[in-house]
Amino acid sequence: MSQEKLSNLAETLIGSEIVKLGNAISVRINNGERIFNYTIGDFDPKIFPIPMELEELIIDSYRQKNTNYPAGDGVIELRKSVSAFIKEWEGLEYGDDEIQIACGGRPLIYTIFKTFVDEGDRVIYAAPSWNNNHYAHMTGAEHCVIECTAAHDFMPTAADIKPFIKGATLLCLCTPQNPTGTTLSREELTKICDLVLEENKRRGPEEKKLYLMYDQMYWMLTYGKTVHYNPVSLRPEMRAYTVFVDGITKAFASTGLRVGWAMGPAPVISKIRAILSHLGAWAPMAEQKAVATYLLQKESVIAFFSHFKSSVEKRLHAIYNGFIDLKKKGYNVDAITPQAAIYLTVKVDLAGKTTDTGKLLANQSDVTDYILSEAKLAIVPFSAFGASKTNPWYRVSVGTCKLEELEELFNNLEKALSKLQ
Repeated sequence: MSQEKLSNLAETLIGSEIVKLGNAISVRINNGERIFNYTIGDFDPKIFPIPMELEELIIDSYRQKNTNYPAGDGVIELRKSVSAFIKEWEGLEYGDDEIQIACGGRPLIYTIFKTFVDEGDRVIYAAPSWNNNHYAHMTGAEHCVIECTAAHDFMPTAADIKPFIKGATLLCLCTPQNPTGTTLSREELTKICDLVLEENKRRGPEEKKLYLMYDQMYWMLTYGKTVHYNPVSLRPEMRAYTVFVDGITKAFASTGLRVGWAMGPAPVISKIRAILSHLGAWAPMAEQKAVATYLLQKESVIAFFSHFKSSVEKRLHAIYNGFIDLKKKGYNVDAITPQAAIYLTVKVDLAGKTTDTGKLLANQSDVTDYILSEAKLAIVPFSAFGASKTNPWYRVSVGTCKLEELEELFNNLEKALSKLQ
């Protein structure tokens, strides 16, 4: 039966490669196969439960019958709490009319694109990065893609951005970055801010300005000497051109609670709010009320992070050390030292090698299938984040990782690598 032709978007949009990979792996697991599944940027609640105090507040909120529609911009208690929380923890000052609540970061990012980008407008983003390629496609933008490399921890530099900046409408930055778990340095972010400010000064009063979408969903999850920086603190003039994306999703292992927020100039936020009002992408009322109370419980937040961050960091370093040990043994793998988020960037460069059964790993897709089949290791290739299909780097997500399983994992991986010629 032939399928009727649909809209151009429906016919051309590629679904989430990560979700597709995750679904395929779930089928294998449901069929009884043991898989070390580090693909989805989520948490196993048995390993990483949400803060106990937040859980109790949510239960109590439902008991108080907070089950009706919330305000379109988010309940006022939550917007005031976000304002106080960001000022306390990051030194940023945003009023409640400069904050928009939504059900996580996705609808906010989509709406930010729709707020700034007309068909044919230039959007600058890095590859790999999370979903910018798809949102640019959905808005009919001209893709200005920066192919990032390991030399700069897969983060874009000011020098990378500069050739695209003339006439661009939106610059997308994410730090700490999904998928890489790496961050922008103070020096590089300052240079990028200066580029944006110089470009906007150059533009005439009738021209659209260049805005920065600054996704900092993982900003509270930094390790060691890594420091998170933001454009507004470094260059206060950037306040007029920056829209932040943030929330509790990853910082509090609360992916299913769906409470996120955007912050920016009030006139811009009002436009974002108007578009969101037609999508109905609200965070649930009960969760909004609970989060409003929890964010102000500083001692509870500190207590949660003292355990949560160390647990994530321990897993990142354990997997990093495992890959470096294999590298020292001569296998063609590598990893970037953990910096932030719940992700580790690893290299599995095996294309062109032959298995012990004589099968050629002709491309990176074959490599991904091989380590899944032979080592039972499921990780996401950077090609799923807009990078080249020949890119040998991968994202490892540790939200479902059990420390006690890593010895078995690396034994499996070494056996699989040793079979290749």
